[in-house]
Amino acid sequence: MNQNDNLKPITILMADDDPDDQLMAKEAFEENQMLNPLRFVSDGEDLMDYLHQRGKYNKETAPRPGLILLDLNMPRKDGREALMEIKSDPSLKRIPIVVLTTSKSEEDILKSYDLGVSSFITKPVTFDDLVQVTRELGKYWFGIVVLPD
Repeated sequence: MNQNDNLKPITILMADDDPDDQLMAKEAFEENQMLNPLRFVSDGEDLMDYLHQRGKYNKETAPRPGLILLDLNMPRKDGREALMEIKSDPSLKRIPIVVLTTSKSEEDILKSYDLGVSSFITKPVTFDDLVQVTRELGKYWFGIVVLPD
């Protein structure tokens, strides 16, 4: 599911501290037969280290993502702080970010869009609903949208 089959699949980076949510997302992407590599970090500090390829991350272990799925509620540095940092960094600000969180707070929705997210999605409760959401994400982000290099 890529814009150009001659190109390397676009890496998806998911920032979420819940191992069960990470596993469900992995299984939902597999269920949809998405070929995009899916990488995980568990908090905002790891997210920033991954994006800057520092600490335990390097070019081989941390390819630049074409899409970030971001949970807002994480330890150390939450998604709101990470989002602000990413969107204020000229080398990172063009990476599309989809907030995927349990929050339904109007304040979180407005602030996320004010900070530059591309979409805000409340995490589905059931696996079947998550499969549907990931299917639609795949169709939209890797079938319709033109992403920056």
